[in-house]
Amino acid sequence: MRHLSLLATLVAFLAITPNSQASDKLYFYTENFPPYNMSATGRAFEHNGSNVDGLCTEMVKAILKNTDLDYVIKLRNWDYGYNRALNKPNHGIFCTTYTEERAPRFKWVGPLTKNLWTIFAPADSEFEMDSLDDAEDKVFGGYRNDVMTEYLLARGYEVSALDSDDLNPKRLELGQIDLWIADRLAGPYFASQQNVEGLVPVYSFNDTELFLAINPRTPDEVVDKLNEALEQVHDSGMFEAIETKYGL
Repeated sequence: MRHLSLLATLVAFLAITPNSQASDKLYFYTENFPPYNMSATGRAFEHNGSNVDGLCTEMVKAILKNTDLDYVIKLRNWDYGYNRALNKPNHGIFCTTYTEERAPRFKWVGPLTKNLWTIFAPADSEFEMDSLDDAEDKVFGGYRNDVMTEYLLARGYEVSALDSDDLNPKRLELGQIDLWIADRLAGPYFASQQNVEGLVPVYSFNDTELFLAINPRTPDEVVDKLNEALEQVHDSGMFEAIETKYGL
């Protein structure tokens, strides 16, 4: 009976030990932000990584393919994924802009790609910009709590912000805003979804790097393995091929 009791104790211990295989699985989250990350089926959320597409998603999948790591990719809203990555070991979120403020909150894999803040004018516009000062009397379109919108507001520019960026191309076309600040790739993508063509990129600035951000309690060897796999993606030419596919 004593041996059976010891065996039961051992089984119970193994079931809860944090080094069990189940706890080693990685959970990576992203959001609908085409063409960087997006649902392949048009849904707001995806439980299966095979239904998540986009530039950053392809980069992350290429990295993981060069490892033996067990992982899940899910598409959720930004706040949900960010908070999971912030609070739970073995959880991460991509593509995340690297900033000095965020740096100590995560361990980082990347850069996966870059994004370039771009100001768009309506089709056939002759407006020219050499700096933001040239647009000090203009009304920008943006969306609430976005880093680009906050940047302009902090510097005294007038921004008409919505809860989502989707409608800004149409607002620009209709003259409801003078200019629209967006990402160099996401901007034209949103415009095409709204059947808006010919928007003119008049000024680009603040080229930022995008990463896979991972909870800091995730083991260093996991993060090292991912960064080493990223180097393999570079060496194989796959990194450049993915960027070229998306127009970079």
